[in-house]
Amino acid sequence: MTAVADSVRVPARQRGAAFWLHGFGSMLRWEMTRLRLLLPITALVQTFTGAGLVLGIGLFFEEMAPRIALYLASGAVVISLVTVGLVMGPQLVAQQRQEGSYDFIVSMPVPRSASLAAWLVLNSVVALPGIVGAVLVAIWRYDAAFHVSIVIVPATLLTLVAGVMMGHAYAHSVPEPLMVGLISQVLIFVIFGFSPISYPVENLPDWLGTLHRYLPFMHMGNVVRDGLTDGLVSDVGFSYGVLSAWTLAATLVAVVVAKRRG
Repeated sequence: MTAVADSVRVPARQRGAAFWLHGFGSMLRWEMTRLRLLLPITALVQTFTGAGLVLGIGLFFEEMAPRIALYLASGAVVISLVTVGLVMGPQLVAQQRQEGSYDFIVSMPVPRSASLAAWLVLNSVVALPGIVGAVLVAIWRYDAAFHVSIVIVPATLLTLVAGVMMGHAYAHSVPEPLMVGLISQVLIFVIFGFSPISYPVENLPDWLGTLHRYLPFMHMGNVVRDGLTDGLVSDVGFSYGVLSAWTLAATLVAVVVAKRRG
């Protein structure tokens, strides 16, 4: 009996940096192959979104003030950073559920963190054309004077991770695909129209401005704008705190959902 039990031992769970790196590489190749037709189109859309937002809204003004141009350009950078992770990613998850491939993908024998890291890398690559387009158009069309500092690195990373983790959290915790799609559409509406990302919070009614002090979108704009401009925002420490809290909360939700699936 002992010999039989010994012969059917369950293999020990693989761990370590080498296993994680292998899983990261595998998931990166998987995602690039799975989205090989969608990624170029998405990058092109991001380019037109970033450049078009700066150029299109500028048509409402006879003369664009330098401060407004900086707000528009830095806001377009933020929108490019978060759109894929916060909106497109959840829509892909909803599509996987409808197609029946969701359970197969989440059961792949790779660390969840490696899978997320691969998705973060793809988000970074896809967001880059929109960022470049927004900055170049603002410089060309409005002579925007950017003052890039080293803090743009942690600001960009935190904003990108926040968008991905929040999208990951609601995409995997809401079981109904149609509801996931609805949430993503509402987020697009809120981000573009009613979040002080591309304009000062003072432009909003007092009650909505107060609400945005506790939502992540304004703070995404603040931290990125602080890294791209000089003297345009204040109280950036509070923005880092609120954005970090949202990122940690979304990560906790993602971990709970992952454990429930496991």
